[in-house]
Amino acid sequence: MAELKTKVTSGSVKKFLDSLADEAKRKDSYLLFKMMQKATKNEARMWGDSIVGFGDYHYVGKSGREGDWFLAGLSPRKQALTLYMLGG
Repeated sequence: MAELKTKVTSGSVKKFLDSLADEAKRKDSYLLFKMMQKATKNEARMWGDSIVGFGDYHYVGKSGREGDWFLAGLSPRKQALTLYMLGG
């Protein structure tokens, strides 16, 4: 089975968010960052080089494939802010 490419990194969340060139996107990202941190009660960590994730979730699919993901996250993509929420 293919290994999941997006994993926790040692990157700085603050440095990543501060590096956003678009001021409105940077402000919106920080607002979402604060909301997600409060809602999940978890510290943020970088997942890959462009996703800010909160919390941890280990899953095992019906096929037996296992992996780790985050409970909630955000990614300030070029075209729009992308939100990730674990359902269930």
